[in-house]
Amino acid sequence: MRRKMTKGMTKGSSASRRSGAGVLALLLVLPLLALFVGATPARAWWNDEWLLRKKITIDTSAAGAGVSDPIGTSPVLLRLHVGNFRFEQAKEDGGDLRFVAADDKTPLKHHFEKYDSLLGEALVWVSIPDLKPGAKTEFYLYYANPKAVANADPKGSYDSDTVLVYHFAERGTPPQDSSVWGNHAQSAGQTTDGALIGGGLRLDGRTPLILPGSTSLAFTDNTPLTWSAWINMAAPQPGAIIYSRHDAANALVIGLDNGAPFVEVTGAAGVARSAAGAPVAANGWHHLAVVADGSQLTVYVDGAVYASLAGGIPALTGTALLGGDIQSSAPSPTPPSAAPAAGEAPAAPAAPTAPEAAAAISAVAAAAGFTGDMDELEIAKVARPAGFIKAAAIGQGTNPGTFIAYGVDEETSSWLSGYFVVILRSVTIDGWVVIGILMMMAVVSWFVMVRKASYLSRQAKGNASFMKYFRELTADLTSLDRGDGETKQGGGKLSAADRRMMRDSSLYRIYRVGATQIRRRFAGSMRAKGLSVQSIAAIRAGLDAAYVQETQRLNRLMVILTIAISGGPFLGLLGTVVGVMITFAAIAATGDVNINAIAPGISAALVATVAGLAVAIPALFGYNYLITNIKNLTSDMQVFIDEFVARMAESYQPQPEELQQMAAE
Repeated sequence: MRRKMTKGMTKGSSASRRSGAGVLALLLVLPLLALFVGATPARAWWNDEWLLRKKITIDTSAAGAGVSDPIGTSPVLLRLHVGNFRFEQAKEDGGDLRFVAADDKTPLKHHFEKYDSLLGEALVWVSIPDLKPGAKTEFYLYYANPKAVANADPKGSYDSDTVLVYHFAERGTPPQDSSVWGNHAQSAGQTTDGALIGGGLRLDGRTPLILPGSTSLAFTDNTPLTWSAWINMAAPQPGAIIYSRHDAANALVIGLDNGAPFVEVTGAAGVARSAAGAPVAANGWHHLAVVADGSQLTVYVDGAVYASLAGGIPALTGTALLGGDIQSSAPSPTPPSAAPAAGEAPAAPAAPTAPEAAAAISAVAAAAGFTGDMDELEIAKVARPAGFIKAAAIGQGTNPGTFIAYGVDEETSSWLSGYFVVILRSVTIDGWVVIGILMMMAVVSWFVMVRKASYLSRQAKGNASFMKYFRELTADLTSLDRGDGETKQGGGKLSAADRRMMRDSSLYRIYRVGATQIRRRFAGSMRAKGLSVQSIAAIRAGLDAAYVQETQRLNRLMVILTIAISGGPFLGLLGTVVGVMITFAAIAATGDVNINAIAPGISAALVATVAGLAVAIPALFGYNYLITNIKNLTSDMQVFIDEFVARMAESYQPQPEELQQMAAE
């Protein structure tokens, strides 16, 4: 009964150890799988041909720009520079830049106002559909594709309600309209460098810029209108005209009166002007907008409501002027009307002559033209919501940081060449030294785990094969070792496979020690006499010595795993601390304190800690699995020694006459 129970327990233990070989492999792979899943980008990659992308966030929430009114589809200005964009990775003309919505599927229209890879400056306008107030809107900038073909689309960057957009980026030529309507200016103005957004228009108060009188710019009574521009007043002056347009007795004038913005409408009801408020400061950029919804005109300054005027826009056709009025400007020939765009009706008649206009604009007869700079003129035949005006004023202004934020660069969509490539490029020499040491530790620990797991598996199989034959022995316990173990009890032969497995069996090696001791004591005659208590004790001591040797063999090289478990994280921490110190030292030396300067260094420093954990975690799992199997094998050896000694005492009992002789001696 005892033998059957022991045999069953041994078979169960061996089967458990055999099935556990796969468990070790799974435990070693799990940390790598977790690292792989954790490092994979949360979103898919729009197109693998583009190697780099950058997340851009527009924040209209209370924590950002604080825009609570509806905005709608809006062109957003991106100011790219060497601090937030890697020009050296993009094409020289920026032709590989692509903008994709947050779903990483929908392309967004864009165009360049300026792109200079040599100076590292770019001004890009991107059309964001249905920009939400009080929320964050994300989209992606993709670049770094040498094979990409430029697809900038100025006309598609604005909706069809936008009838005129001037960036004033031209030199020596009339400003060009970026909208789909092609309302290019009819005269060339004086350009100026260093305006708020790239180039700008300089107005001297004497020579206005002539706008076309196209059909798309014609107004009927109470036509919705949004007029906006950035202005920089040189000095306060009375009745400074920024924009004027006349049609017989009707007129629309926008200007500054001693620095106070106003809108003035002349129609059938006479002349009406908005109330004056606080003047704007000179020598500073301000966003000025006028919105007409058919029943009221609202003046906005820097995104906030400044004044309002009841009424609507009168019917207006013909040309308009920037920086002057018909009476305040020097006499000049009536300019020709703009050529009609494709599919457009013929242009409206030219502006009225000076005598005809004089009667209609007596209120501004003494007015002077605006003196200062202008940038980003936009006219739309729709009443833009207040949120649209505020978003433009903040996003295009001198402090767009609350409105738009640029994320760090991401490289490709795969784990191996994605985030880790960006991080590894920032690792310093000291970090690579630590990572190199950890890589060697990882290789050694994996070698030990694989080799030790294979050794323990072979030993478990050898023990199972040996015990199958050992339990068949009856009288002669040494028969398995006679002739190098080639025969078994009953005269049968051991198979070649059994002999190979027995060579790896720790139980067989302990058994051979006991069998050798028994044969020495009988000196050729197996049953001449029995074994005394002292002989059995001596043989037991030999078996215990063999047990110690086998235990040492089982635990050989396990110290490598303990070193990897305890030393790996500390080495990684050392690399991280040194890397962080170097990063902050570099920031202190250069004075460049921004997230793009800090993030790569910190993330690269943390690679050392990740490497240390990557060494320690598999070693920890492997060590615990191996040490459990070692304990099972040592327990099997202890049980076998007890069983062998018990069977030896039972099989080699002295005869009564031998006991008397031993007692006499």
